[in-house]
Amino acid sequence: MEKLQHDLPGLREPDRRISGLLLDLDGTIYRGDEVIEGAPELMKALREAGVPYKYVTNNSSASPAAVAQRLRAMGIPASADEVCTSAQAAAAYAAEHYPGGKIFMVGEEGLAEELEGAGLQLVEEAADAVVQGINRRFTYEQAAAAVRELLSGAAYIMTNPDLLLPSKGGLFPGAGSIGAMLQAASGVQPVLIGKPSPVLMDYALGRLGVTREEVWVVGDNLATDIASGDNSGCRTILVLTGLTDAANYERYATVANVSPYASCVSLDELRRYILRA
Repeated sequence: MEKLQHDLPGLREPDRRISGLLLDLDGTIYRGDEVIEGAPELMKALREAGVPYKYVTNNSSASPAAVAQRLRAMGIPASADEVCTSAQAAAAYAAEHYPGGKIFMVGEEGLAEELEGAGLQLVEEAADAVVQGINRRFTYEQAAAAVRELLSGAAYIMTNPDLLLPSKGGLFPGAGSIGAMLQAASGVQPVLIGKPSPVLMDYALGRLGVTREEVWVVGDNLATDIASGDNSGCRTILVLTGLTDAANYERYATVANVSPYASCVSLDELRRYILRA
């Protein structure tokens, strides 16, 4: 892969229309339980201007309704229909490839709800596929059962590859860490759904109903948000409100080998950039 130049681009003039947005959540709209400054004003302005958007998250544990409720509690207008999770995209992928199929699930309530809602059966053995996300009650027995299914020929679908999960009190093992164990034991490589895979982004684009050439992806993480936007053929805007800042940008951009089209230091600047106001 050709190495890119990684200068922080700043507010480059858009070379495409901004007709729709796919917005990251953690690090972009909120940090943990705290709303990021300017987020309520940004989202209210987008609604008033009629700019279509979806929130896109690698989180597979919370339902869209729970995510929307969390946003509303922060003063941000939100409905469940505006949220796209890796659990939804994983369920849609599994239902497309194994319609009515049997699924061995490693995950939490949000993932189970989406799988069953897609007409899939949750089973303990003889599964067509193992669908794995975050499970904060993961046990050795569950790992052994999942590996048994994979070694018996079940397909492997992983909601997202995040190795660490930010939460109150610090960073904890994420879905990718559980997946690393299952892959090491079974030798089976999963189909990745969440960012930076284009699967979740394509699912969100289908829900948004705007051509990818006019959709812009906004996020704070170069390796997930910005890479997934590039992989899906969208323009990207990096916000320096979460993981990435001006001091660490070059290091993260070099590791991810990706650069955003534009960057904004705040959500107020992002609002002005999108709406030209």
